[in-house]
Amino acid sequence: MNLHEYQAKELLKNYKVPVQEGIAVDHVSAAEDAYKQIASQTNNKFAVVKAQIHAGGRGKGKVIETGMNGVKVGKSAEDIKSFAEGILGGTLVTIQTGPAGKKVNKILVAQDVYYDGPNKQKEFYLSILLDRSSGQNVIMYSTEGGMDIEEVAHNTPEKIFKELVHPGGGLLPFQARKIAFNLGLSGEAMKNCIKFVTNLYNAYVDLDCGMIEINPLFKTSDEKIIAVDCKMNIDDNALTRHPIISALRDTSEEDPTEVEAGEYNLNFVKLDGNVGCMVNGAGLAMATMDMIKLAGGEPANFLDVGGSANAQTVEAGFRIIMKDPNVKAILINIFGGIVRCDRVAAGVIEAFNKLGNINIPIIVRLQGTNAVEAKKLIDESGLKVQSAILLSEAAALVKQAVA
Repeated sequence: MNLHEYQAKELLKNYKVPVQEGIAVDHVSAAEDAYKQIASQTNNKFAVVKAQIHAGGRGKGKVIETGMNGVKVGKSAEDIKSFAEGILGGTLVTIQTGPAGKKVNKILVAQDVYYDGPNKQKEFYLSILLDRSSGQNVIMYSTEGGMDIEEVAHNTPEKIFKELVHPGGGLLPFQARKIAFNLGLSGEAMKNCIKFVTNLYNAYVDLDCGMIEINPLFKTSDEKIIAVDCKMNIDDNALTRHPIISALRDTSEEDPTEVEAGEYNLNFVKLDGNVGCMVNGAGLAMATMDMIKLAGGEPANFLDVGGSANAQTVEAGFRIIMKDPNVKAILINIFGGIVRCDRVAAGVIEAFNKLGNINIPIIVRLQGTNAVEAKKLIDESGLKVQSAILLSEAAALVKQAVA
């Protein structure tokens, strides 16, 4: 589950991770009030307005309707009002959203941390995620943070450092010192960076994060280390342990069909193809998508109904797949291990009768317990459903349907 910047920062504050303070708002007048509050607290006329969407590259991104960037710096209530009007409710297109962009429902009015002082300011990059190749957590960091970090990784990969952390032992003190040293810090800034990295890693573990990205990680002119931006992803499988975090979910940022699928405990991912698929088991689903491509089609989705498929889940799966206008055929591929094939067949027939008006080819391949009985049920149902037992038979029917 992805979190907005303002949500992630509030969670980090619970772990004593210094962040750029701000106030999230959803309408223009509230943005002006937020600016006045921040200006009075910091004695600084400058403030930053940031679009809150689940995508990076907001600073370079532009709102389709107004041409305004997703991140703007102002020094008056009038500036903040103008930026809020140009961003709120608009569609922000960034390098990560694709051309369709994402609607901006909230903005963050944040304090300016780029103030003058006795020392040089500096932007860094730091993220924590799982390195699956080593089975350990990895802290990735660079002296070159900011909006061009993708170009840094591509053009000068030697500037990206990695520190592997064994999940059983946690981040060791010498590792935190090594990170601060490699970032070129010393004195008070180095001490603050060690505390920052240690506390951030603790937050990563305790919150069951899939990823935390701080970009930029900022050294202020008075040697503070602050998270100016934060992208955070929580492991969906751990949300039952974090009801407060689960309540932060913003479904408006997600694909509506994927949200609906989640309500029925279906694992669904929308793709760009023309053959809808409904399968039980992730491995079989991947193999089914490969088979569809070999047959000349393109998968329109990944849909795993799990090991306990029944009439309700099959009907929900049908309804979700049918919402995609690009689908020219639907392939149901069920292996009857935990669930009996004849029960799945009965569910398919019931769902087909309930939905009605399905005018595209439906191919059902059932294998396993009571597969023969299941094929007989479908063949004698009188519905326009083609059945198969062998995978090769199903592939031939898919090829015929999309030809």
